[in-house]
Amino acid sequence: MSVPVQRLSCADAREAEDLSAFLARLLRYDRAAAVRLQAGGPDGALPQLAVFGRPPSFEVLAIRAARLAEPARLDVTVSAGELLEAIQGADFTVPGPVTGPPWAGVLPPRGGWRDLAGLPGADRMREAVAAAVAEFRARDEALPEERRTRAERDRVGREIWSRTLGDTPLPLRAVHAAQSLGFLRPGVPAALLASGSWLRLRTPFGSVALRTGGLGPLSVTPTRPPHQH
Repeated sequence: MSVPVQRLSCADAREAEDLSAFLARLLRYDRAAAVRLQAGGPDGALPQLAVFGRPPSFEVLAIRAARLAEPARLDVTVSAGELLEAIQGADFTVPGPVTGPPWAGVLPPRGGWRDLAGLPGADRMREAVAAAVAEFRARDEALPEERRTRAERDRVGREIWSRTLGDTPLPLRAVHAAQSLGFLRPGVPAALLASGSWLRLRTPFGSVALRTGGLGPLSVTPTRPPHQH
């Protein structure tokens, strides 16, 4: 179904710049990335644009909100590259819709989130990521030549990044994603939230979200159609 072209206005130039920076980071991981855009609540009165993306290296959803100058109603999946090109100032035209990837049909719930205890501060989380990166490099370098394959390196990476953070159920790869996308910065407050099968690491600069997948790794594998958005 086609969606009419719509023009949006960010609250100020800084909001547009931050949104552009987020899109540029997503495109570093996937040059063909798509993003789902949503604006407006049930009454269409929320002056905010939510942008959802999925950097493939981390298997999480990344969420960046941008304040709008005026209320708007929108729900469309577009090319991240085309959207980045369109943002030349606070006002921009939303690109035409694209066929969304499977993840775009399964987004986190809007409400029902509760705080989970045990999340370390941002600086300690960044230290945990640095330690994991150092461990991966050391173990990779220690692999004998005959075992230095993509499959073996992926196995080592999955083992390290699937570990949970402290006493929380949050996998380290979600923390790594938050840092790599510019959400987890030194000294900023962060919160860990849960709603149903979803976990969400939230900071003032954005969030990463993922679904719990039973006894296996946490993932965002689609299992149902869009829900209450």
